[in-house]
Amino acid sequence: MKMLAVYDIADPRRLNRVAKIFKDYGVRVQYSKFELDPAGEAVFRMLQKRIADTIDEDRDGVKYIPLCRICESRIEIIGQGRYVEPDKEFYIL
Repeated sequence: MKMLAVYDIADPRRLNRVAKIFKDYGVRVQYSKFELDPAGEAVFRMLQKRIADTIDEDRDGVKYIPLCRICESRIEIIGQGRYVEPDKEFYIL
């Protein structure tokens, strides 16, 4: 099942670590939002543990929102549909 992960991390170092973890499981769609597609419940639990081990629960927050197939098919995008990190270069071959 696809999932939307949104987060608010107080410390820049933890913020970068959280983003790197989410990149292992999905695609960044906005600065603090990832569309995740974990391969099964065990993989999702592993993701949650990695995030929980990284954040400070007193200062940071992470929310996982399941996207059912019907909800996913109804997603509407206005403007950019995918986040592109401005400091990365892309080559088209």
